[in-house]
This record gives sequence, C-alpha cells and structure tokens, in this order.
Amino acid sequence: MEKRTPLVLTVPQPGARPGETPDFSWMDVPAAGSVRRPPVDADQSEIRDLAFTLIRVLDDEGRAVGPWAPDLPDEALLTGLRHMLTLRAYDARMLTAQRQSKTSFYMQHVGEEAISCAFSQVLDAGDMNYPYYRQAGLLIGRDYPLIKMVNQIYSNTGDPNKGRQVPVCYSSLEHGFFSHSANLGTQCTQAVGWAMASAIMGDTKIAAFWIGDGATAEGDFPTSLLFASTYNAPVIINVVNNQWAISTFQGIARGGSDTFAARGHGYGIPSLRVDGNDYLAVFAAGKWAAERARLNLGPTLIEYVTYRGGAHSTTDDPSAYRPASEVSAWPLGEPIARFKQYLIAKGIWSEERHTQAEAEILAEVIAVQKEAEAIGTLHSGDRPSVSTMFEDVYAEMPPHLVRQRQQMGF
Repeated sequence: MEKRTPLVLTVPQPGARPGETPDFSWMDVPAAGSVRRPPVDADQSEIRDLAFTLIRVLDDEGRAVGPWAPDLPDEALLTGLRHMLTLRAYDARMLTAQRQSKTSFYMQHVGEEAISCAFSQVLDAGDMNYPYYRQAGLLIGRDYPLIKMVNQIYSNTGDPNKGRQVPVCYSSLEHGFFSHSANLGTQCTQAVGWAMASAIMGDTKIAAFWIGDGATAEGDFPTSLLFASTYNAPVIINVVNNQWAISTFQGIARGGSDTFAARGHGYGIPSLRVDGNDYLAVFAAGKWAAERARLNLGPTLIEYVTYRGGAHSTTDDPSAYRPASEVSAWPLGEPIARFKQYLIAKGIWSEERHTQAEAEILAEVIAVQKEAEAIGTLHSGDRPSVSTMFEDVYAEMPPHLVRQRQQMGF
C-alpha cells in the first residue's frame, strides 16, 4: 500500500507566552488616515477590503487625519474624555472593593474604554444596545446614574436588579441597555430579533449587539448573522477583539478567517475593521453603520481591534498565559493617553487640566461609592428581601407561586 503522510492537527498559538518577549509583528497597522471612507450606501461587494485593513484617525502626533475624521465640537470631545476617565476610575474602585470582599465579582474595561464610550454617542434615544460584560461605558456615556451601577455591584437594596443578577450585569431600558446574560452569545439573536421587530412595526429605532472575539465561536453568532442578512435587519454587529477570551488566544475563535470582520462577507454583510483604541475612529465607524441602518440599508459588522489591559475578571490571573509586558508592547497604544494627546494638540486641553480632572472624577466616584456602601455591601447593610424572587416575572402571580411565597412567610 502507498505510504501516506501522517495527519497533523494545527493549534493556533499566540505570539508569546509568559517569560517570552511579546511579539505583535503579525499585525499590519496602516498609517492613520490612509483607509478610504466609502459612501454610506456602498454595496458590500465594493468595500470588501475594509474588513482586512484598520480604520484609524489619530496619528502619532495627536492629529485627527483622513476621511474618517469626524467633525465633533470641542464640548463633545471633552465630554468623551470625561466618560473614559470616569469608567477607568470606576473600574479601579470596584476592583479594590472586590478585593475587600465588598462584592463577589468584577470585570474591568482597562484598555477598552474608547469603544463603549465613543459608541455611546452613536445611537439615539430609543435605540437598543445588547451588550456583554465590558460595555459599562455605554451607560456612563448616556448619563446613567453611577450610584445605580455601584449598588448593582454590591447587590444592596438600591440595586435596580434587586440582587438577582451577577455583578456587572447591568440593565436599563430607559438608557437603551438590555439586561445581558452571563452566558455569552444569547444577546446576538435577541438584538437581531428586536431590530426585525422595529422594521416590522415600521418604527425608526435600530439595535446594536456586542460580543467578544471568543464568543463568536458560539452558534448564536452565525445564526444572528444569517437572520440579519436575510431580513436586512437594522442592526450593528459589534465584535470586540481584545486578543484574549479569558486565557484563550483570539486565533482559536477566529478560525481560518484572516479577521473577525471577514465573517460578515459570507452573509453579504458590509464589514469594517477599526482601531479600537482610537476614540474618533470608533465614533466615525459607528456613525457610518448607524446611518446605513437608518436608511434601511441593513446590518453592518464592525470589528474593534483592541487589547484587554487587565485580567478577564477578578477570578483570572493573566500572568499564567501571557507575558506581563505584553500590554505595554501593544502597537495601538492606550486609548485615554492617545485621546488626551489629541485634545492637547488641538489646544483645548493640557497636562495640568488632565491631572486635575482625574482627581476630580476619582473624588466623585469615591463619594458615590461611599453613598452605596451606606446602603449595604455583600456582607453588611441592607440587602433585597428574599421575597423579591417572586416579583417581576408574571403580570399576575400564579397560584403555585403565591403558595410558595406564603410558605416562606411573605
């Protein structure tokens, strides 16, 4: 018999593991402003290249350059910086609170602040975001009360979710933030269904869903792309590629595709790949996609290329699977520092004002945290009554639940 070559299984590997030198030589980073901006009504077949490049606006000198540079007023720019600084300060305080056993769990946004904070300015009132757990900037950017966020982390009586959700699983219909599940992927089909319903009713509202690079391997993701494409749903598909799905390198979930943005091509969905550490690029790409949806041109997929600066969560230790110096070697820089440089170069900000703003925002976050702790934390203070487990499910409570509640003494 003919001798055949043994089969070999391919397992994608990151550029470096702990103890090795970080390596991002595989990344092709085009010059800021070099990627074309097509008309908003461009056909998907005409813009396939935008799924394989990287839309960037901020250059190394802090200038906004190229066709994607948005014309935002100074007030909006300074507000965007404040949103990112607030999210970072909030992250730091909640991480410390978890370490002090004031809450059971927390997940930070370090290095990804530009994505949710910039996109928060894209959708209109009444539009709906279907997030996963690293989009708190969507709430901060829409002026959701910070005290409600801290109360939700502490699961005290001020928690709008009454202690029935995992910390960081926020929810606010009024702010266009759908209550998300800790089991990722479910929000994809929900968002497409919501967008389809909006179109069926002849409404003008659009939806956006969020998913990380790792969770795109869930079956819900391709299913949602199929429905969004088939029915031309007014939905923006946001894939946050922060390089790591807990400890799994993004190359595993990406499969044979060169990029996550390219996934949209198989369904005829226009797809963009964006520098996720560039506030202006995120805003511009999101606005472009939102305009398409509002013009009844259907879905758009956006991949935001970023880097998860911290651990996956408070139960994770990234030093076990990646070099400690990898975050500083990330070629797209750090979002707040880049945006600050732009505002200084523009003449509307300074290092002194930045230092002052950081101190003021931290003081505001600490004051809110103290207010929440006066209500209660994980192990002390006022916590929601057990009786609330029977509420907010049925318009009229069925008899068997009435009996169970009575048996519990409520």
